[in-house]
Amino acid sequence: MTVSRRLFLASSGLATASTLLPSVTASASSNAANSPLSSTFGGLIPERPALTHGVASGDVRPDGALIWTRADRPSRMVVEVSPTDSFHNARRFTGTVMSPETDHTGKLRLVGLNTDSDVHYRVFAQDLDTGLLSEPVLGTFRTAPSTRRNIRFQWSGDVAGQGYGINPDLGGWTAWSQMAQRNPDFFIHSGDTIYADNKIEESVTLPDGRIWRNVVTEAKSRVAQSLEDYRGNYAYNLMDSHYRQFNSHVPQIVQWDDHETVNNWYPDEVLDLPDYRVKDVNTLAGWAHQAFHEWQPTDQSMAVDGRIYRKISYGPMLDIFVLDMRSYKDDNSLNHRGTKADGHILGAQQEAWLIRELQSSTATWKVVANDLPLGIIVPDGKEHQEGVASGTPGAPVGRESEIALVLHAIREVRNVVWLTADVHYTAAHHYHPDRAAFQEFSPFWEFVSGPLQAGAFGPNEMDSTFGPEVVYAHAPEQPNTSPLDEFQHFGEVDIDGQTQAMTVKLLTTQGTELYKVTLSPQ
Repeated sequence: MTVSRRLFLASSGLATASTLLPSVTASASSNAANSPLSSTFGGLIPERPALTHGVASGDVRPDGALIWTRADRPSRMVVEVSPTDSFHNARRFTGTVMSPETDHTGKLRLVGLNTDSDVHYRVFAQDLDTGLLSEPVLGTFRTAPSTRRNIRFQWSGDVAGQGYGINPDLGGWTAWSQMAQRNPDFFIHSGDTIYADNKIEESVTLPDGRIWRNVVTEAKSRVAQSLEDYRGNYAYNLMDSHYRQFNSHVPQIVQWDDHETVNNWYPDEVLDLPDYRVKDVNTLAGWAHQAFHEWQPTDQSMAVDGRIYRKISYGPMLDIFVLDMRSYKDDNSLNHRGTKADGHILGAQQEAWLIRELQSSTATWKVVANDLPLGIIVPDGKEHQEGVASGTPGAPVGRESEIALVLHAIREVRNVVWLTADVHYTAAHHYHPDRAAFQEFSPFWEFVSGPLQAGAFGPNEMDSTFGPEVVYAHAPEQPNTSPLDEFQHFGEVDIDGQTQAMTVKLLTTQGTELYKVTLSPQ
């Protein structure tokens, strides 16, 4: 495959391809007009299906990627791929039916493609009755490498939080375009991909009197407490053209956190929130999990338990370990300052998997995508703790005990870096046993980014158990600072194909570089 994906990205956009595909579209219409169907419909050509929310790729492997789309009716998903945008001698993949049971979303795993190659793809919906094809929507991605080459990827999280939705005055969510222009190979969406527990209203009056305006929908006029509500949250985000454009050209590795369900949730919780008539969090989480996998380009077959956590190998220099620190955590009320008992944030199965896979990884760099930070104290109310940190100095207690077991077990594993979001500011943390109460681990870095489109907060207090040093932080003075100010963030990682050095940058969504550090492999 000879056409550069980056060159294509710079010159292309979201496109329907009637001009690129005259043979497909014209023949479909001609066949319909001359078929028995034409008399059935009084000589009119039957209406073709349509793709409603763009396309996306995810969980890239050396042999291909997973492709996502959504149609306006029951139809079959069809994908064609080519090394060039001419689609000459394109290879066709046919998927399953996009039905009401999946909210008319569809996924198709492309396999057997060339390693480390640019792929152009176009997605159709095929009508189940007439066989007519929709107008295609185009996308690109690059398969994972099998040899060393330069790698660039990004990460961030927290989209449409605190009532800050799609602002038409600003032209929508331009952060996605800013990131796409930097040509990442892929993007780690670190959780809070939607805010199902936050309403979006027509306007928000800021403390200084400025007005933030929003595009509004029925689904976002209330907190989500039905499957349709959760689906509507994902549909809302995909109304933004910058986001759809990003999805069509940047593969994603997506994980979830709390706001895909409800703020600070944990299994078996019973809500006491007045906006919720459904109080059982397990019920809400079931709907949330279904909608998440329907609407995100995730490959459940790669998840260890069919849910979220999984390993993505991206060539000999990089393995990514995607965690689920939400589905198996214990009650937040068990974690507070003064906690003494051991706790859970990963669960026994995920903990054992993470240790085993990190120990066996031969990649130069092992990136752990943790949807909750390790050393930042994240309160749930006045007394309880939401995250890993207990807020108690000294030996690991509560959920820290589980992380301590992981850090101890991987102390001989080199080049482990943790990437997270969640707290709505950006920071660089270095952990070292010389500063720690618990010392049986090797030094490591944790980098924090976000939000992408939400209120900005922080910085939070740090827990000293694992000896963190806040090397850098960028956060507002006032809590819930709006996206109008430059406290929206994403992170970017470059791995040099020759030296294998990793350079981590923290940036604002306007493209301002705030901090940079280069880590040499050990």
